[in-house]
Amino acid sequence: MKSKRPIALDFFCGAGGLSLGFQQAGFDVVAAFDSDPIHVEAHAKNFPKSFSCCADVRTLTGKTVRKLAGLQKVDIVIGGPPCQGFSMIGKRKMDDPRNSLLEEYCRLIGELSPSYFIIENVAGLMYGGARQILAHCLRKLRNDGFKWVTPIKILDAADYGIPQRRKRVIVLGYKRGEPKPEYPAPTRKIVTVKQAIGDLEVIGNDQTLFKSDVFSGRLGRASRYARQLRIGSQELTGCLRAVHTKEVVRRFKATRPGQVEPISHFPRLHELAVSPTLRAGTPRQYGGFTAARPIHPKQHRCITVREAARLHSFPDQFTFHPTQWHGFRQVGNAVPPALAKIVAHQLIRLIKD
Repeated sequence: MKSKRPIALDFFCGAGGLSLGFQQAGFDVVAAFDSDPIHVEAHAKNFPKSFSCCADVRTLTGKTVRKLAGLQKVDIVIGGPPCQGFSMIGKRKMDDPRNSLLEEYCRLIGELSPSYFIIENVAGLMYGGARQILAHCLRKLRNDGFKWVTPIKILDAADYGIPQRRKRVIVLGYKRGEPKPEYPAPTRKIVTVKQAIGDLEVIGNDQTLFKSDVFSGRLGRASRYARQLRIGSQELTGCLRAVHTKEVVRRFKATRPGQVEPISHFPRLHELAVSPTLRAGTPRQYGGFTAARPIHPKQHRCITVREAARLHSFPDQFTFHPTQWHGFRQVGNAVPPALAKIVAHQLIRLIKD
């Protein structure tokens, strides 16, 4: 593939949070890989010019990837290997087979030999046995001629103008001899839940959205944050509403904003604060558990996939799987695109120079 823009490859791409942020910053994400066909289908729809491939990284080699993507030079490799075994939420399992994917990802980085790389993961990667696994992988990358910015930092999306408290480890790596990147400085601009989804309250009054996920009516007054996400969108997808029993509605109604409903353990959003971390749940081969879905701050219902996407900084024209279970999983698994874009800007300047 010939491109005048810097070339990026995305592994464990999901629906495409990292891909979108890097594309918005000026990279061409020419190929993306994930083992989940549901995610690959969503990535292909949102990035029609990218080669979206369903593949297990354990079966890939650098040579195979170059051939599939039609590439010689790779400017950057980006990816966030599955992190459930490292997560501070629930049981940390150092023997979780998904943990080995971090080492496989680092192997591919070595074989592809890009100028830069990104490792994204949960904050738990920096503690205990998980930190030892990361150190082992980085030692192998050092042998392949790479360095990385130290100290490795944990970035919180809320510090970068995203209406969600989401802490993630970002490893900024670079080939020995390339200019050293820097972590982006926090913007300290707080965006609230109300600014993110306040204009979508009409969704809660639309009775058609129990069967369809598409809303084509008039939205409410938008904040500056919401106006940016609405650009280019003709209709709103991901608006399917959950059907709640009268008892569930009663419990939601009794839960004050900022508190957790005691039976479902669903947090109720506070419209003047940022959202707690949106979680993905687990795929079917690991139990198919549904993550706690936030309760709307003013209406007595769970938020929709589109409202979750707004809290994650996805633009309205970005589409997800039409079912709630897959849609929430795709949002919760993703890197907030706005955060990815800020990180990407730090790197593209060095590559262009």
